[in-house]
Amino acid sequence: MKKLLPTSTAGSLPKPVWLAEPETLWSPWRLQGADLVEGKEDALRLALQEQQAANIDIISDGEQTRQHFVTTFIEHLSGVDFEQRETVKIRDRYDASVPTVVGAVARPKAVFVEAATFLRSQTQQPIKWALPGPMTMIDTLYDAHYKSREKLAWEFAKILNQEAKELEAAGVDIIQFDEPAFNVFFDEVNDWGIATLERAIEGLKCETAVHICYGYGIKANTDWKKTLGSEWRQYEESFPKLQQSKIDIISLECQNSHVPMDLIELIRGKKVMVGAIDVATNTIETAEEVAATLRKALRFVDADKLYPSTNCGMAPLPRHVARGKMQALSAGAALVRRELS
Repeated sequence: MKKLLPTSTAGSLPKPVWLAEPETLWSPWRLQGADLVEGKEDALRLALQEQQAANIDIISDGEQTRQHFVTTFIEHLSGVDFEQRETVKIRDRYDASVPTVVGAVARPKAVFVEAATFLRSQTQQPIKWALPGPMTMIDTLYDAHYKSREKLAWEFAKILNQEAKELEAAGVDIIQFDEPAFNVFFDEVNDWGIATLERAIEGLKCETAVHICYGYGIKANTDWKKTLGSEWRQYEESFPKLQQSKIDIISLECQNSHVPMDLIELIRGKKVMVGAIDVATNTIETAEEVAATLRKALRFVDADKLYPSTNCGMAPLPRHVARGKMQALSAGAALVRRELS
């Protein structure tokens, strides 16, 4: 990006009420068949327009064509049985009924490429597309086939690489891998988690990002955060190795969190998506609050490598709140941009 402090959202945006139940994760579609296909395209246009109205620089799809940031991708893979379900603890935090890996996993066809091609046709702005990371994918399944988290992660990394290359060919400028599991399974992150992530980006020429946050503003996550103490130092476990990785951009949570800002020093030299919007509250930040977070971050990241963003996705928020938060993000970035110039 040539623009200083280009803004973006971390992931999801609220869906229109006519497409899915609002403020709900895994919300079922309210349309079917051809109506659903058309409705998803309309929602993509709407997400684009709302980002443009808020002066967001790097456009995302807002995950309008998927029910969930992980499971919608997995639904399109062979080797996974969604009828055969088991209860597992997601990120050592909360129980969920998940599908079962029953055979070798494979990607019979592209998952998001058609939607990305459509979004690309609607705008000349840079596009960022999010995919689930290998470790977060394996944490959202019960594995009855490989019986090895690492083996399954390597298989998913190969599949993600296939999808990423086709997204790049469709005109996506930044491909982001969502890895909230990196904040939980520290030994695995350093043993093979970052290595599988690098396999997922192998051969890509577009920019790549990894998004590591503390999750949506749902009760299971907010309750977990209360147990983490006065300083959240989880990033300290993965940042040193990520700094040496081939990933271009590292996305992290900062606004209203207990993450010590100086941890960003551990990834000096990387581009950093700084979460300057709290997605766990309906309170809309002021431009000055956003600017204050960005100014603190600038002590540890060069201005030409700072990308203001949101802490996480905003799917569970009311649409007017998400709009207000995007406007605040842009206004806060504009304040700091003027100061720097």
